[in-house]
Amino acid sequence: MTTRIACLGDSLTRAQLSVDYLDLLERRHPPGDVRLARFGANGDFAYNLSRRLDAVVADPPDVITVLIGTNDARASLAGYPVERAMKRKQLPERPSAGWFQQCLGAVVERLRKETDARIGLLSLPVLGQQLDGAAAQASKAYSRMIAEVATTYEAAYLPLHERQIEELRQADPPSIPYRELTPAAGVGVLVRHAVLRRSLDTISRRRGLVLTTDHIHQNSRGAALVAEVIDTCLSTPSA
Repeated sequence: MTTRIACLGDSLTRAQLSVDYLDLLERRHPPGDVRLARFGANGDFAYNLSRRLDAVVADPPDVITVLIGTNDARASLAGYPVERAMKRKQLPERPSAGWFQQCLGAVVERLRKETDARIGLLSLPVLGQQLDGAAAQASKAYSRMIAEVATTYEAAYLPLHERQIEELRQADPPSIPYRELTPAAGVGVLVRHAVLRRSLDTISRRRGLVLTTDHIHQNSRGAALVAEVIDTCLSTPSA
């Protein structure tokens, strides 16, 4: 029997600047074992996701995974262009930890009310690779909030952040300071990848990054961990 999975999220799920974890997840299964639906939108905050659930509940899948909060966490960092993001994503208020939890809770509450799907909330990929840096600490703090929401709304908590921390500690990567992704830098990655045909892993390697292409978006190693964590959820009947 085919398991239908809806993957909800932001640019990490949209997979234009990240290696496609949906593709890697599908490859982990025999042909026809899973059917994946992508609901990823670049730049989304938890608020944006809460506003676009109609298509998900209209044709409820068997499993729903939610990977959201990276942009909410980034908005807590010095140097993030909050006002520009608010205008671009039409946010009705300034991003904050409390509002993130409220919006994520609204997402899970609606999915639980209007579908019978198993719901898994992934903790966030590590921002940057300096584990004691402000960016990594922000992704850790927001991951704790995701765990709280999962407990409150009886959803499965999928420990991606913890798995990536483990991977980074084993890799012992160079201490490269986190740099916020600018629009120009994002376009630069797209040009190198789509026009110059450089793989995202090549871009990542040349920058000395272990799991990401730009401290945020996932290379093959980072995306494989996303697929692995989701697959663990699928193999756990109580998830």
